[in-house]
Formats: sequence, structure tokens, C-alpha cells
Amino acid sequence: MCGRYGRRADKQRIAEWMQTHNTSVFDDSYFEPSYNVAPQSFQPVVRLDPETGERELTVMRWGLVPFWSKDGKAAFNTINAKAETVATSPAYREAWKRRRCLVPADFFFEWKKLDEKTKQPYAISLRSGSLFAFAGLWDRWKDKATGDELKTYTILTTDPNELMETIHNRMPVILARSDYERWMAPAEPSHLPVDLLRPFPAEEMKAWKVSRAVGNIRNNNPALIAPG
Repeated sequence: MCGRYGRRADKQRIAEWMQTHNTSVFDDSYFEPSYNVAPQSFQPVVRLDPETGERELTVMRWGLVPFWSKDGKAAFNTINAKAETVATSPAYREAWKRRRCLVPADFFFEWKKLDEKTKQPYAISLRSGSLFAFAGLWDRWKDKATGDELKTYTILTTDPNELMETIHNRMPVILARSDYERWMAPAEPSHLPVDLLRPFPAEEMKAWKVSRAVGNIRNNNPALIAPG
């Protein structure tokens, strides 16, 4: 599971790294660095513009609401989608076919269970310290009464690599930069990028203990990723 992550990169850095050609009109505050991104918050996401086919930097809410939802709510926790069932799950299968996206991040958090009452949070990033992208899916829900639209996303998870398996039994799917284009590109059902739903190389990642303060979503500052 991936239930918290963070981003040091601002709007310009994300646009440069993800090679986006345009940006949706949103208050720039949505693109400011965040050290404790939590579900149900609105965050930067990169997708292909449905009209131009170019990469677009936009903002969506974390926690996917399927287009067919009756009330704009998910029937279950949809912040993560399992790679093993994404093609068959009613909540994700259409998004998997047509609406794949990139979720920019610099690090993510996971909690290691020490005993029945204690969990130790860890921060995990790339050894290079660079920005990266989770493999995501997005969807659009429309309120039939008002015509308002809500765009939401989910982060795909897979089996842990050698580093992550010491902390948790799942990890988010992290994409190599060279795979961004293929991940988002339209494809026939027989050529969907299933092979990219794999653990990221453990030797290219690092993990360190951090303060339990990250457990409170009201905390959002650089001290959350300080070794502790």
C-alpha cells in the first residue's frame, strides 16, 4: 500500500522533468511542495490531454471515483489499485485501458510493524534523490444534476522489491523515466503496458526511519523526512 507520499519539486520542476507541454488552469498553491500528501487531497498529475494527445500537468484528487459511480463516492478505498487485479476490477479496468497517468513524487512513506501496537514509519526515495513518477490511473466523474466534474486518481501497487519487503508486503509501482511515454500512450488491449507493473530495482532506492509525526496529516514540513 502507498498511503502517504511527498514532493519537494514545484510546478516548474515537475513540468521540466515530466516534459509537459501545457498546464491546466489551477491556483499555483496546488503545485507547491508538500511533505505529507494524504488521500483525498488535490495533487499534481500528468496525463495525456484528451484533445491534443500532449502531456498535460493538471490537478486531481487522490482516491479514484469511477465514472459510473452514482454519487461521486468510491464504494471502497481506492487510493491504491493492485497491479494483479487492475485489468478485471470494475473500479479500474476502464481507466487501465484508456486513462493511465504519472503521479510526481520525491519520496513516499511506509510503516513497518514492530509489534501489535507499534509501527515505525520509513521514508523511501531513489538513491539519486531525483523526482520520479508513480504509475497512476485517473477517471472523470460527472454530476448529472449540476454538470460538475470531478477528476480523481489512484496509485498502482505491486510486490515489494528486496528493500521494501523488509518494511511492507506491497510497494507502489515506480516507472523508469524512459517508460513514461509508453505508460500513457494509447494502446490496443493486447499491447497494454502490463510489463511495467513490476517492482522498481532495489539497488536504486533507499529507505530510512523518520519521525512518527508523519502520521498526523496536519504536519507538513521538511522535518518529516529527517532521519530519526
